[in-house]
Amino acid sequence: MFEYHGWITLRESTGDDDDVRTREIVDELRLRVAEIDSPYLLDLRWMNGDAFIHLGGQASHRSANALALLELFEQVGVVAPGSYGLLHIRDDEDPGHENEVRVFRLARGTVTQHTEALLSPIVPTVEDPFTM
Repeated sequence: MFEYHGWITLRESTGDDDDVRTREIVDELRLRVAEIDSPYLLDLRWMNGDAFIHLGGQASHRSANALALLELFEQVGVVAPGSYGLLHIRDDEDPGHENEVRVFRLARGTVTQHTEALLSPIVPTVEDPFTM
């Protein structure tokens, strides 16, 4: 199973944003979001003067689409290094991480990986052990 939930607050920089440049960045990212064409939640919209990306879904297995989501986080870090957000992923086929939720943090243009301590280990934190 591959489950993911995430969000990004889009900011051109960590200081005062140039509104024109921010709109250009959002237009560029809107094209990238359309290319991913996720059958699940993948939304870029303006709210109260700021742009946000929200994403979430669950598939039987990791796919190229799932990898595109991680690439989207990295792309945002490059084109809009003031952006920040989190992407939580549960991937029971990821060697060494089968029993945990991973969180990818975007901050200051860099994406880092961490174990989500509030939900990991999956068994027994959120699920019972499998018994036969």
